[in-house]
Amino acid sequence: MTSNLNRRGTDAGSTALLTGRHGEQATEILEVLREDIVSGRLQAGSVLRQQLLAERFGVSRMPIREALYRLEAEGFISFTPNKGAMVAPVSAADMQEIYEMRVAAETLALRLALPELTNAQIGRAEDLQEKMESSPVGDFGRLNAAFHTTLYQPSARPRLLAHIENLSNAADRYLRMTVSTLDYAKVSHGEHRALLDACRRRDEVAAIESLTRHIEDAGRKLHERLLGSP
Repeated sequence: MTSNLNRRGTDAGSTALLTGRHGEQATEILEVLREDIVSGRLQAGSVLRQQLLAERFGVSRMPIREALYRLEAEGFISFTPNKGAMVAPVSAADMQEIYEMRVAAETLALRLALPELTNAQIGRAEDLQEKMESSPVGDFGRLNAAFHTTLYQPSARPRLLAHIENLSNAADRYLRMTVSTLDYAKVSHGEHRALLDACRRRDEVAAIESLTRHIEDAGRKLHERLLGSP
């Protein structure tokens, strides 16, 4: 692959199905295309033609196909007869499912992590929160994911953490709508601070309640936004 992949600062975590150089290429292409979709550079309904993508990235069609299959598995694109790959639309039903799954998975991860969570790890999460509060809106999704991952890491459940990362990638498309159009960032910052406080006190009940409220609040605001509620 050419060196000018135009990588745009995403933090993808899917493991390549292809191996070797083709697998590395597929992962890099996946990250760039996912960011294009999440940011709105590729809008719903946009057709993704494999030959044009191969020319854009300077690769064969094999890693392009793999990247597209993985984007389909993550819910970012769909394959339709006679049209090929298209960017999937956002929908209230899809968003609701993602956020319901996030509550279940992330509260489990936090419950498992809390007994092993160190003050140093809580400090790293607080550093990320401070950076989030002073960074541009475009960095919110990446820093938000890193904040949560730092708190869940001590759970030592790699499958669960990989599942959460995939959900986070899928949610990022919707999360940016919340941050950019609903002035959600300030609310989120306050909820993160409350979560950190509960973690410092090793108060499992308060921490789980805080995290649940945090995720559900974002999901509710997004659901109203997608349905056109005031």
